[in-house]
Amino acid sequence: MDRSRLEAFSDGVFAVAITLLALDLTVAGPTGHGSLTDQLTEKWPAFLAYLISFFMIGIVWVNHHALVRSIRTVDRTLLFLNLVLLMFVVLIPFATATVSDYFTRHDWDTQVAMMLYGGVFLGMSIGFGAIFEWTLHGQRVYQPLPPERHWPARARFVGGGLVYVIAILVALYNAIASFVLIALVAVYYIVERTPTAPGPQWPGDDQPVA
Repeated sequence: MDRSRLEAFSDGVFAVAITLLALDLTVAGPTGHGSLTDQLTEKWPAFLAYLISFFMIGIVWVNHHALVRSIRTVDRTLLFLNLVLLMFVVLIPFATATVSDYFTRHDWDTQVAMMLYGGVFLGMSIGFGAIFEWTLHGQRVYQPLPPERHWPARARFVGGGLVYVIAILVALYNAIASFVLIALVAVYYIVERTPTAPGPQWPGDDQPVA
């Protein structure tokens, strides 16, 4: 398969997922539901979950773009690994809506909602890490990482996944602390760059992006 088709399909899925996030940002209306200020205040978990999920999808999209640009060949294994990643990406709006609905209940359902939220991000992390692992073997990318940099690069990917595991466990005791851990991962990956430097592949690929 042409690399451009892989990237175009993935971009479409990312776009749909990030758009679906906003569908949960609703208020009940002006009749019989209190003032708009009160309704917006009650929806704070939805706004916060939306913000975290929006940036997480955006971060993965940015890093996915950087990683795909470095790929020399696309094979069947890569296609399925990419599907695993996208499967969890499209689950993010569902997990986000669930957290929004149950976060203020302060009961077992809140804990389950946070474990679901962390679990979806963990699955997404595993999917992206698997694609990155695929790039480390053979002549699959234009500028392969030197062997001595493989484990440090893996650690940077696994680190986020481990935090998600911790967040899932913490959710059993404190949903807010779990939420904070997941938010910190988002902050980390905003400043962290994908450890692959792509080279020019097609005519025009080496030109600066406007």
